Amino acid sequence: MIVPFDTLAPEARVWVYPSSRKLSDTEVAEISKDLNSFLETWTAHGQNLQAAFKIPYNRFIIIGLDQNTQASGCSIDAQVRMIQTLESTFEISLLDRMNVTFRQGEFLAHKPLLEFKNLVKSRSVGPQTIVFNNLVQNVAELNSAWEVPAQDSWHARFF
Repeated sequence: MIVPFDTLAPEARVWVYPSSRKLSDTEVAEISKDLNSFLETWTAHGQNLQAAFKIPYNRFIIIGLDQNTQASGCSIDAQVRMIQTLESTFEISLLDRMNVTFRQGEFLAHKPLLEFKNLVKSRSVGPQTIVFNNLVQNVAELNSAWEVPAQDSWHARFF
């Protein structure tokens, strides 16, 4: 069952899937339709899961799950299969964790980790560069530790 994202409790689990490129408004509408269909029928052991999603900056797919009903291994696998389908349909990468998304001025950049490290070495990226910490686990972390200076995230080890 779909619920509004802003009604999820701070401890609600989240998954953040960064897109390898910015999505067009048309793509966001199509992905939203697909996610609505999926989440309406998403279950764990026959129980409906209360879930939500949002697509900030036309760049990230964030799925949130109310923890009153725990997702099972099978339901998480179903979510990953859905994300893989989106990857194939829209020719994007969403599951590659070896990339970094960060702000460069008013734009978002998405670079392989090795290239990000090289940008740090060349001082094109610094400790104050805003990065997206896609390892956040719940809504509270999403709100406080997702979009932060690199020095305040796991990216700090590169400085």
